[in-house]
This record gives sequence, structure tokens and C-alpha cells, in this order.
Amino acid sequence: MSGSTSIPSRPSQMDAMSVSLARNWWALALRGAFGIVFGLMAFLLPGVTLASLTLLFAVYMLADGVFAVVAGLRAAAHHERWVLLVAEGLVDLAAGAAALLLPVITVLVMVTLLGIWAVVSGFLLLLAAFRLNAGHGRWLLAVPALVSMVWGVLLYLSPGLGALVLTYWLGAYALAFGALLLVLARRLRARRGGLPGQDRARFGAA
Repeated sequence: MSGSTSIPSRPSQMDAMSVSLARNWWALALRGAFGIVFGLMAFLLPGVTLASLTLLFAVYMLADGVFAVVAGLRAAAHHERWVLLVAEGLVDLAAGAAALLLPVITVLVMVTLLGIWAVVSGFLLLLAAFRLNAGHGRWLLAVPALVSMVWGVLLYLSPGLGALVLTYWLGAYALAFGALLLVLARRLRARRGGLPGQDRARFGAA
């Protein structure tokens, strides 16, 4: 019927995702390059990598806690709601102090959080892969998504394998993830020239 609103089909959704990824191939290439650099650092400097992650987390928590407490005190001076701000700041300060004083426990907590993050991000990448045309390299997006999910499950199930093993796992994951994204970015860059004229006019050249 001429006046009816058509529902987008699955192929049209795939085309939209393919065009979007092909246009932004450079962003995937940067992610892949950073992943490879981080993976090499994890293998060559495992102690520095893990210590840097723990220290960065501690500094962030301490800084965030200080700012939250200051904001709460300023709110109290103006007779505004301040209890939750101060409470949040104190929790952040406690987490930062624990990261500095109890680095082993902090690492175990970070392992669990990394596992959860890897599973969630891998699942979202897998959903994006199913919206990508096969000719654009669907499997190159699906494989790192599955690698991310498997790596996350292993971290979640075995958080106590040791800091060194964790760092190597993180390095292997980053290398595999980065390499596959670089291959995908190269294929998407080559596919940009074959986009339909309407899509090329809409998105323009990068």
C-alpha cells in the first residue's frame, strides 16, 4: 500500500551498519593499533603493566573522592543536599586507599571487573557483527567478540591465577583483538570505494 510505513528489513539494517563501519574504518584501525601496543607492553613489561593499572585506579579513586567530598561540603555550606556526595567521596577515598595498601586484593577485584567488562563488550560486538554484511568481513568482527567473551569468562572463573598470568592473558587478548581489528579496518577501507552512490553521497569521503 502506497501510504503505509514500511518496516526496515534485516538486509537494510546490515547495509546501514556496513556503510557506517566502512566510513569509520580508521577508528577501528586505531583501536587495533592501541591494542597491539598494549599487548606488547603486557608481554615485555608485565610487572609495570599491572602495577600501572593498579596505581592508576588508586589515583583516580582518591582524586574523585576528594572532589566529591569538596562538592558535598560546598553544598552543605549553601544548605543544599550534601550527605550522598560526602558518602560517595568517602567510599571513593576508601577504595583508593585500599588499592594502595592492599594491591593484591585490588588486583583480584580488578580481574573480576575486567572479566565482566570483556563479556559485556564482546556480546555487544557480536550483535554488531550480525548487522554487518558478510562481504565486509563479518567474521573479523565476530571472532574478536567471541575472544573477548571467552577471555572474560576465564578471568571471572579463575581470578586467583596470579598477577603474571593475568597480565599475559591481558596481553594475548589485546594482541589478538588488535590484530583482527586491523585486518577488518583494512578490508573496510578497501570496501569504501564500492559503496552505493546514495550512501557515498550521504556519508561523503572520510
